[in-house]
Amino acid sequence: MRLLVTRPEPDATREAETLTALGHEPVRAPLLQIEFLPDVPLNLNGAQAIVITSRNALRALGTHPEREKAVQLPLFAVGEATAWAARQLGFTEVTIGPGTGAGLPPIICTEVHPDHGPLIHIGAEKVAFDLKGTLEEDGFELRRVVLYRSHPVEELSEEIVQQLKNGDIDGVLLMSPRTARAFARLIQRYGLVTEAKGLVCYCLSKAIAEAVVTLGVEARVPQYAREEDLIALVESGA
Repeated sequence: MRLLVTRPEPDATREAETLTALGHEPVRAPLLQIEFLPDVPLNLNGAQAIVITSRNALRALGTHPEREKAVQLPLFAVGEATAWAARQLGFTEVTIGPGTGAGLPPIICTEVHPDHGPLIHIGAEKVAFDLKGTLEEDGFELRRVVLYRSHPVEELSEEIVQQLKNGDIDGVLLMSPRTARAFARLIQRYGLVTEAKGLVCYCLSKAIAEAVVTLGVEARVPQYAREEDLIALVESGA
């Protein structure tokens, strides 16, 4: 299948390589651009653990002057891929979440106690799930540290627009609600709503699928919010 890969780089290239190895024809079309904010202090004083919900947060942390201090703390990672990247960065005590931010609070509440210090959530300026509000209801102090911003792209390449018009794209992989909203907005901007109805949108979660169903596309969601399960869904054709 010819599939649009919409993740920001470098994840778009990595995902495209995986799809190519499986016999698909990926078309890279990153819909978000990442801007790192390297001078933001991590505010680690008294912290008992760090929470990471994206690999871009780890990339930003990788060049941060407080990196060595940060990796000494326990880490809660949103999913397996993020946990692997965290270990590569130097974290040794890593607890793996189920793949979504919403799935982290029950695990955090089981593993640590609010009395032992604040949690540090390193991430983006905009988040898909209110981790701070949820954990504060459970008595935790959570400090948000914004180390990067993501900016939606404003246009598609002429080649991709033409492929969409011709029906040459079979599907699109969408990994975040913000990416899905950017995709829906661009489809409408280029007047491609009719053509988009023939696409299958492979969405990492139900929240992502909700952002594109108004286009009239078929949205498919894996049982678990993991990239490998999304790609398995592509492979299954289900």
